[in-house]
Amino acid sequence: MNRDMTLDFLHPGEFAVIKKLSSTGSMRRRLLDIGLINDTVVECVGKSPLGDPSAFMIRGAVIAIREEDCKDIIIEKIE
Repeated sequence: MNRDMTLDFLHPGEFAVIKKLSSTGSMRRRLLDIGLINDTVVECVGKSPLGDPSAFMIRGAVIAIREEDCKDIIIEKIE
């Protein structure tokens, strides 16, 4: 069964669908601009050695997102 969580829980090789952004202001605008809109599929392609930031494949581009910002991105993991 799929369950909702935030993007920071995704591990390399795992996929998820964006469900909601809970960030506000300029950070919300930046996330929307890189393609993080509802129903977008993302893949975690790696984490830095210390775990922050993580790299995600979003609409054909690899984007690094800080853990602090990942916590504002609600996802549904694809099993």
